[in-house]
Amino acid sequence: MRTSHIVVVMAVLAVAIPAGVVGSPSTTSTELTAMVTGVTDGDTVDIEYSNGTTDTVRLLGVDTPEVYGENDPTEFEGVPDTEAGEQCLSDAGDAASAYMKDELQTGEQVTLELDAESDGRGDYGRLLAYIHDDGVNLNYNLVDTGHARVYDSQFSQSDRFYAAESDAQAAERGLWQCRNAGSESSLSVTEIHADAAGNDNENLNDEYVVFENTGTDTLDLSGWSVSDDAGHTYTFPSGASLAAGETVTLHTGSGLDTASDRYWGSSSAIWNNGGDTVTVKDSAGTVITSKSY
Repeated sequence: MRTSHIVVVMAVLAVAIPAGVVGSPSTTSTELTAMVTGVTDGDTVDIEYSNGTTDTVRLLGVDTPEVYGENDPTEFEGVPDTEAGEQCLSDAGDAASAYMKDELQTGEQVTLELDAESDGRGDYGRLLAYIHDDGVNLNYNLVDTGHARVYDSQFSQSDRFYAAESDAQAAERGLWQCRNAGSESSLSVTEIHADAAGNDNENLNDEYVVFENTGTDTLDLSGWSVSDDAGHTYTFPSGASLAAGETVTLHTGSGLDTASDRYWGSSSAIWNNGGDTVTVKDSAGTVITSKSY
């Protein structure tokens, strides 16, 4: 994970910014420095300005699937308006949130880029802005990696955002895999049993996560990884697979691997009883699904 994040801002935009914040909207070059206080979901970040006032940033030009509410598949081109489509988008929303939480750590200083062609603030008074991470536009990256769709609105970078969206759709990256929901292989986290009976460290195989292939084709899990918020990682061995409709349980402790049960081989508990995030990546490092509890 990166330990510093710098966002460059160049804009001429009259928006409601708290008094005393570094960088005035009336100048031709505006840099709004702030500290990240939390990531709400894939497209919403909470910040605190240098004068102690707080704000919420809605990432400009993008829309990630909902985490705390229902998703409407019709908003995502080509995703079937079915229960399978909704479930797939829900998993994609969790994956987008995990991506942003990995990129932006609480307490880090950031700067926000405003866009003169967009509205200064969106729904619920949230500041509309781009966020750059070490020179990389995170808004654009969300679209390029398939974690978000382009939000139909007025902003200066819309052309390249739509081009990135088309590429992600063609490659079926991220949420665009949901176009095949119900007909192709897809992986879901169906159960997280973080609190083993008794002492977790003395009952490691009663700490487990259950995954299900909710599609119709067998999934090749070779090289896929499962990790927690602390970076502990399990990697499925070459040849591992999961048939359509089947489940596999990943136990924290040791044992003999079978088609339905896999063993992490850890000597201590992995999953935090007070809350954690299960993140699954394919062999190329792309987040396939993520679930927090």
